[in-house]
Amino acid sequence: MLEYILIGSGFALAAAVQPGPLQAFFLSSVAQKGWKRTLPAAFAPLLSDGPIALVILLILQRVPEVMTSILRGVGGIFLFYLAWRSYREWKQRLAVEPESEGNPPRTLLQAALVNLLNPGPYLGWSLVLGPAFLEAWGQSPLHAVTLVVAFYATMIVALAGTIVLLGVTRFLGAEGRRTLILVSAILLAGLGLYQVGVSLFRVFAI
Repeated sequence: MLEYILIGSGFALAAAVQPGPLQAFFLSSVAQKGWKRTLPAAFAPLLSDGPIALVILLILQRVPEVMTSILRGVGGIFLFYLAWRSYREWKQRLAVEPESEGNPPRTLLQAALVNLLNPGPYLGWSLVLGPAFLEAWGQSPLHAVTLVVAFYATMIVALAGTIVLLGVTRFLGAEGRRTLILVSAILLAGLGLYQVGVSLFRVFAI
């Protein structure tokens, strides 16, 4: 069970600090309305990810077991790519302010829509969470539930922390954001290595 807690929480923490549409929304909303009014938007993934996860899991259940293992390896490579991208951003320049939109979403539902239109959840469930969930379910439904709970609990806490920090420390400061990007790169690289290792073991064991 510890394996799935680490996968879920590690991937969530790394994803939460990755620059993207949802983080840009947080920045814009905090700047205009303050962190307290923006804080409920941290729950947006709970609203947006449900349909995505359901569709992807239904598709993955219909593919052969070896394909699921291969997808997990592809997910590991995808994590390596994200880690490399984060490391490159950390190394080349200070983290810059995400662009804020002139008229940001104002409700939790609209924040969920921002996340629904973001490719991140689709890739995450297709290449990382989906294969891991099916493997965990094959061992025990409790393991699968643990994976999902660990992911979304960590995601919500990390997003809420990001919102608070944006408000309290005036957008974290360039060095603060740069440090978070480096932490994200390390987490993603570690998870990618694990995913590829498990994939190779599963493929050759089948």
